[in-house]
Amino acid sequence: MPFFTLRGPELSVSHPDLVCSDLTKDFDAFRAVDRVSFEVPQGSFFSILGPSGCGKTTLLRMIAGFQSPTSGDLRIKGKSMIGVPPNKRPVSMVFQHLALFPTMNIGDNVGFGLRQRGVAKSEINRRVEQVLERVGLPGVSQRRIDQISGGQKQRVAIARCMVLEPDVLLLDEPLGALDLKLREHMKVELKVLQAAFNTTFVYITHDQSEALVMSDNIAVMNNGKFEQIGSPHDVYHAPETAFVAGFVGDANKIKAKVSAVNGTFLTLISDGGSEMKIEAPANTLRIGDRAQVFLRPEAIELCTTQDGVNVSQAEVTSVLFNGANSSITVKDDSGDLLKIALPQTGSFANLRIGDSVLTRWLPQQARCYRAEET
Repeated sequence: MPFFTLRGPELSVSHPDLVCSDLTKDFDAFRAVDRVSFEVPQGSFFSILGPSGCGKTTLLRMIAGFQSPTSGDLRIKGKSMIGVPPNKRPVSMVFQHLALFPTMNIGDNVGFGLRQRGVAKSEINRRVEQVLERVGLPGVSQRRIDQISGGQKQRVAIARCMVLEPDVLLLDEPLGALDLKLREHMKVELKVLQAAFNTTFVYITHDQSEALVMSDNIAVMNNGKFEQIGSPHDVYHAPETAFVAGFVGDANKIKAKVSAVNGTFLTLISDGGSEMKIEAPANTLRIGDRAQVFLRPEAIELCTTQDGVNVSQAEVTSVLFNGANSSITVKDDSGDLLKIALPQTGSFANLRIGDSVLTRWLPQQARCYRAEET
């Protein structure tokens, strides 16, 4: 199994906070997590991104100690956590529904874990006020939970964890219950809080936008395994598998067959009959292979001349206004449909259904995989 080392901006990899080695979890005959190995440097924001049922929650629960691995090892600060109960691990966890106590005020919620540990009352009060100030909620310890907003409740939940000074903070889709506008705001706020505390965050989500915005590194998980791990830029722009290309970001998916190979350039014929040229790693596909091509909507441009490769005559079939951009769909002469992200400014800003256009994209902007990977 490959052993992944995460490298985010200015992150040291010499002293990882979390190391998982061949971590596996079986439920009878079903393997939920399949020999996952990775390490996370101290102070980084690491997201596990994947669809429902891919194993990400099971992996997080093993890190927290709520489930025991079938095999493999899990170390925090160099110490194996196998057999260590949840309350003895240097981790805290923020749940999707926050699990705040409605009958307690904010200060008592934040200080709950310290009271369980037998910390003196004066020390609890000092640390509670200190951590509330760090999350931007000074002077609110006596307020009730029902007197604060959804975003403030998120910060209280984080404060309750951070007052325990964990080495690793685990977050189980904590933004899932928020409305869209608040969720967008909290993406930025969570990243700011993580940087302020300089604590390692391990965040699971099925929402690609959350992972792309907040993470230093992302692991894309599917069927119990990591398909790819890397920076948000690499995962989005250089997906290593067809699953990653289709799951992270929007993409046009075109079924095709390889008709010619010239070094690292492939010529393919789509099922609709249009020809396309793609730059791909050498020796990945051969003539006659079935392929799946992924092309981002923003990689396609509209042009006024036939110059260059991958230029097609097309007809606009739909126009959807989307604020700063429009999402248009075009059908080329062979019947292939392409979605294009179009700015609201420029000579093509006022397109209508039925308009004739020329589309163009560069060979290096598409990704190509064997069809059996999809």
